[in-house]
Amino acid sequence: MTDLAFLGIADAAEMIRARKLSPVEYTQALLDRTARLDNRYHAYIRLTPDIATAAARQAESEITAGRWKGPLHGIPFALKDIIDAAGLPTTAHSKVLIDNVAAADAPVAARLKAVGGIMMGKLATHEFAIGGPSFDLPWPPAVNPWGGRHFPGGSSSGSGVALAAGMVPAALGTDTGGSVRNPASMCGITGLKPTYGRVSRRGVLPLAYSLDHVGPMTRTVRDNALLLQVLAGHDPEDPGSADVAVPDYSADLDRGVKGLKLGLVRHFYTADMQAHPEQAQAIERAAEILRELGAEVREIRLEPLEDYAACTRLIIRCEAYAIHRRWLAERPGDYGELARQRILDGAAVSAADYIDALRMRARLTRRTLEAFAGIDAGLTVSNMDPTFPIEDAEASLRAYPRQARQPFNVTGQPAIAIPAGFTKDGLPLSLQLIGHPFQEAMVYRIAQAYERATAWTERHPPGL
Repeated sequence: MTDLAFLGIADAAEMIRARKLSPVEYTQALLDRTARLDNRYHAYIRLTPDIATAAARQAESEITAGRWKGPLHGIPFALKDIIDAAGLPTTAHSKVLIDNVAAADAPVAARLKAVGGIMMGKLATHEFAIGGPSFDLPWPPAVNPWGGRHFPGGSSSGSGVALAAGMVPAALGTDTGGSVRNPASMCGITGLKPTYGRVSRRGVLPLAYSLDHVGPMTRTVRDNALLLQVLAGHDPEDPGSADVAVPDYSADLDRGVKGLKLGLVRHFYTADMQAHPEQAQAIERAAEILRELGAEVREIRLEPLEDYAACTRLIIRCEAYAIHRRWLAERPGDYGELARQRILDGAAVSAADYIDALRMRARLTRRTLEAFAGIDAGLTVSNMDPTFPIEDAEASLRAYPRQARQPFNVTGQPAIAIPAGFTKDGLPLSLQLIGHPFQEAMVYRIAQAYERATAWTERHPPGL
């Protein structure tokens, strides 16, 4: 049971194709595990065992007939509950949308089903991907399996928890200001924010149209690359989608980092903010390991962290308020307190301020890409701090601004958060790697080299 719980996509796919592992048995084992654990961790809003079992039987019959569809065939996955799955409610963890049944699959869900993926259910999120952790919603917030009742990060909180607890090997999250990479960092898993426009967002409830991304969440880099391979591609019906060729993300995974030039953004966590000492040490050690593996690592400077944060805050407030103003006027009491207040903040921002933020974004993007000239990728902190008890509201308010993910929502560059060790108390630490636009393959290559050198992903929460 435990072996199946933490079986990776790549290994499971090989076993399924060779008919050494039944998709039906695999799916049932994960459903049973989820039923045993999820009353404690609340990763799922809605588990769909009947749908999963039927899909697993279909996948197994196709494999028996010799119709293998690729490395996601027979692999269970789950969706953050702002992503549509036909016939199921898309609630955004909110009373506002508790009866909002999706008429069709979002393209990302349809792509996973088309290659034989097994849909397991809908995962917890912060309300509308902005208000959390909240205790005044129809469902409880997800809880991190690391550290007892600790905060899992957000807003793709259920995705991070389900992966860390061994409930599912693949999940989708969304990232507007860091919401894939935050739970990846706090739950000790791997989460990629692709380049803006790389993955369709159609059928996904928006938070801020110009900053929203859909991203793959897994336990390892290789699995993440396999998941992105299915998700990536142009969608002409998504106005933000980019018509850019999709490479083979696994082709260069094992090439290593020898000869690559990497830029360390140290000032984010030593000058602009002071990271927790163990987290700062983890980044410095990661830079040393990459040097030992043959990369050239030198310090680079980007714009001050607060400039990116201020730009992101203004854009999210304005665009989120524009999306929610009718619901806020008609049924404000159906929102949780945190989401209502955070979205209402946008009502006080002027059109001139929004235009200034867009101009600032263009300047920040230009200067960031100039700083990346001459290097293959960057590295820096994701979270400034490790996780903390989920009921500690003051710690939550302090922690959210203490991060370095927003710069790469502003610029649209691909960025991945991967495990980088543990505190003395056994809580996950993380590393963020950032690439040039549409160079996810390079980000994966560097992340894979680091992962293999450290084996942090082989460690799982105790007591599960």
